[in-house]
Amino acid sequence: METEHYFYVLHCKDDTYYGGYTTDPDRRLKEHNSGTGAKYTRLASRLPAQMIHIEKFTSRSDATKAEYAFKKLTRKQKIAYLNKNHP
Repeated sequence: METEHYFYVLHCKDDTYYGGYTTDPDRRLKEHNSGTGAKYTRLASRLPAQMIHIEKFTSRSDATKAEYAFKKLTRKQKIAYLNKNHP
């Protein structure tokens, strides 16, 4: 079985967005909300976070490229990206 690769976006309690990569979105969200995920989401002011966007890719490379591109966007561009993909 081929591994599925995901780029995801969290909406944090402090109204910020976090983009990440995983092979298991459910596990990753639990890690973030338990404080064992990324350093960014360990702050109590950012938790709980909600997973508001998931894209599936066939390769890790493509998923991490999507993550990198999202992280370079301004907040306004991130909101436009999310709205475009979730009308």
